[in-house]
Amino acid sequence: MLVWFLYETVFDYANKVAQIEKLDAEMASPTFWDVPEKAQETVQQLKNLRSVVEPLRGAINSCNDLAELVSMLDEDPSVAAEVETEIGKLEISLEQLELKALLSGPMDECGAILSVHAREGGLDANDWAEMLLGMYTAWAQKNGYSAELVDRSDNEGAGITQATVIIRGPSAYGYLKGEEGIHRLVRISPYNAEGKRQTSFAAVDVSPEVSDSVEIEILEKDVREDVYRASGAGGQHVNKTSSAIRLTHIPTGIVAQCQSDRSQHKNRAQAWKMLRARMARVEEEKLEAEQAIKYQNKTVTGFGSQIRNYFLHPDQRVKDSRSGFQIGNFHVVLAGELQGFLEAFLKYKMVKEAQS
Repeated sequence: MLVWFLYETVFDYANKVAQIEKLDAEMASPTFWDVPEKAQETVQQLKNLRSVVEPLRGAINSCNDLAELVSMLDEDPSVAAEVETEIGKLEISLEQLELKALLSGPMDECGAILSVHAREGGLDANDWAEMLLGMYTAWAQKNGYSAELVDRSDNEGAGITQATVIIRGPSAYGYLKGEEGIHRLVRISPYNAEGKRQTSFAAVDVSPEVSDSVEIEILEKDVREDVYRASGAGGQHVNKTSSAIRLTHIPTGIVAQCQSDRSQHKNRAQAWKMLRARMARVEEEKLEAEQAIKYQNKTVTGFGSQIRNYFLHPDQRVKDSRSGFQIGNFHVVLAGELQGFLEAFLKYKMVKEAQS
């Protein structure tokens, strides 16, 4: 039966249970919170493990209950209705477990460092980038994930030029990495006095928040550091001190910057963490290219390159260009109703892998 295949091979149930017991023992130590950052990583790891183990345990219990009910059918035909109910429950559990089986990449359990950048479309693009930032933050809140804004550059006219948020929760990167690419908005522009339809674009980049224990080789001589004054909201202090940090990896041109804290030291540490994450993403992309499963190119902008289209005119709908999944309510999606798109892309990716 599929549940036993998932139990023994895909999820390695027994090993995950052993890991949970080990982490529970670590958390019981009186010195556990002496190093807060490491402690938080352990807590997140425990959440990730339980998000797989608990549904699998439920499916196993449902299998056992179903077997008992089936054995009673000959003697008591009235249990047939209970059998049907239990089968329905088991089908739902298996569908959820199959989805989790798609989140088995080496970094899928990591947090997600998600950046939104305004592209073509002038003020509408800046406004659109800010709307997308709000959409991902709302998705995180809806699903019990945390969202930490670490960098934001406001545009003088409207919206933002770019922003970066770290989203943490079970398989955050696994769910969100499919959001990388160009997002296209079509609407009647609020910034056009003639009320004309406007098409604007924003780019989304997603990298895994890798643990310090993961080895990512970056030579300090290859990194240029720029210190500058923070911009945007944050009070007088951020405008008067040079606390923001920008790191540029010269060989690749990858940039990481942070201005969320008043402490230059903390911003520097966060910027290095983001740089390591983006370098890890580069390595992952190389592997994906080798396996011929790269579905979008984030450097391409403009018509035809978008992964998703958002329409407010002439009708209201949001449609993914890859999976074909769509929702006929723009505002619901912008309010964080993204799960259908995320799951549809995971299934789409599985099919593409099977065909390659």
